[in-house]
Amino acid sequence: MNTDKLIIFQKIYDFLLWLYPLINRIPKSHRLVLGKHLEELAISILLLSVKANKTRDITRKEIQLEISDKLDELRILIRLAKDLRFMSVAQYSHAAEKINEIGKILYGWTNCQPPDNLSIKGKPIRVSTRWQLE
Repeated sequence: MNTDKLIIFQKIYDFLLWLYPLINRIPKSHRLVLGKHLEELAISILLLSVKANKTRDITRKEIQLEISDKLDELRILIRLAKDLRFMSVAQYSHAAEKINEIGKILYGWTNCQPPDNLSIKGKPIRVSTRWQLE
């Protein structure tokens, strides 16, 4: 698995490293529910990015849409943590900025893929992942 060149993986990974200490500061009574959901969502997004990178068919688009849905859920839970005062406004601002950055990268990644059925004068062609005609 080569994730070194996958920018979205690194951004999600860095966000997860930032999020863990924050989750540990949530009061224990809320950490078991809110903290666990935050952790599971962030890890799920990270693992789905690896899975999407490995697939090359229509499944990739489905996985990317799932990542997008999970990012929306993460935004909501981060906002809830801020409103419950488990994080400062500055921390919330940082989290929102990082999640938006990941969302923009995901949007670009989702929309830069070649169409499924390309043809020139009725003859099907294959397009590599680098957009070169073969």
